[in-house]
Amino acid sequence: MSTILRTLRNLRKIGIKEYGHQLQNIGDTKAGTLIATDGFGNKYYENLEQELPLRTRWVDYKDAEFQPDHISPGWHAWMSYMVDKPPTQDKLLQTGLREWEPKEHKANFTASRSAYKPYSTCDKAEVFPMDARGQAKDMNTQRRVGRENAVFVDRR
Repeated sequence: MSTILRTLRNLRKIGIKEYGHQLQNIGDTKAGTLIATDGFGNKYYENLEQELPLRTRWVDYKDAEFQPDHISPGWHAWMSYMVDKPPTQDKLLQTGLREWEPKEHKANFTASRSAYKPYSTCDKAEVFPMDARGQAKDMNTQRRVGRENAVFVDRR
């Protein structure tokens, strides 16, 4: 959180509407220069004078429910201080897509119902209850499956 003096100074610079928007989304008030807007509609800002080191760059996401993959690799490098120039000023990134880059962005479905699940080639092991000596309680199960092929689980 910032000091009261810094908060009031930023409130005067950015206005009430932007002040409320920043408190809702990033939890702090920041005033800086707009560097550029990317293809997703995210706005990238920078303030080198009044911010703490390594907190001088920030992004204002277009949507309220943002994902980390909504930042392109060039902007991620700039936000992480890996490069000094933003992608709009970098000659290499302005050349366009390279042949190995995907043509369109694919969303990250990790931890969702659409996440990739590999096909399992392992058979489901049979699980049988066992007694205190580690033997199957059902003798028919021991004869049918064989002791070496069964997986025993203690269900006391």
